Amino acid sequence: MKKKRFLWYLGGLVALVFGIVLDQWTKFLATTYLKGKEDIVLIKNVFCLHYLENRGAAFGIFQGQKTFFIITTLLLLSAALYFYIRLPYTKRFAAFRICTVLVAAGGIGNMIDRLCNNYVTDFFYFELIDFPVFNVADIYVVLAMCLFCYLAFFYLKEEDYQYFTFRGKKSVQDPEEQE
Repeated sequence: MKKKRFLWYLGGLVALVFGIVLDQWTKFLATTYLKGKEDIVLIKNVFCLHYLENRGAAFGIFQGQKTFFIITTLLLLSAALYFYIRLPYTKRFAAFRICTVLVAAGGIGNMIDRLCNNYVTDFFYFELIDFPVFNVADIYVVLAMCLFCYLAFFYLKEEDYQYFTFRGKKSVQDPEEQE
């Protein structure tokens, strides 16, 4: 069991670091090749790369609220870690672990920007629908939440919900280990 748990933690940590590095690398590229320059049009009137320094959240809300974002991100990361540890170490819950890693990578990626730059670097822009400019970290969080909702509605069994509460058993065992 300890080896299995170690492998889940190691895999999660490697995926987390990879996700953060990929996010920061794409933001570096956006700053290097887009800042102060013309947009790079990938699909005319539909999608382009557009440099933006975002000091708020989606749709420009909470402008300049750095402390709020840092505290919120730390709370979110604490919850993600709690659930990652609490979930059974089985293939059945692997997708939920992926969700927690994606949320954590996205949160840390944007928090790094806020701490280092006082803004988040955004650069993907869907001009066709005038969607807010976003980045790789934002993609992680949105994908994770979509996957989590799908799993919650169509995959979980009633007895699985015990793993997603702050009440109940202090230490959750694998269903495979229970005798």
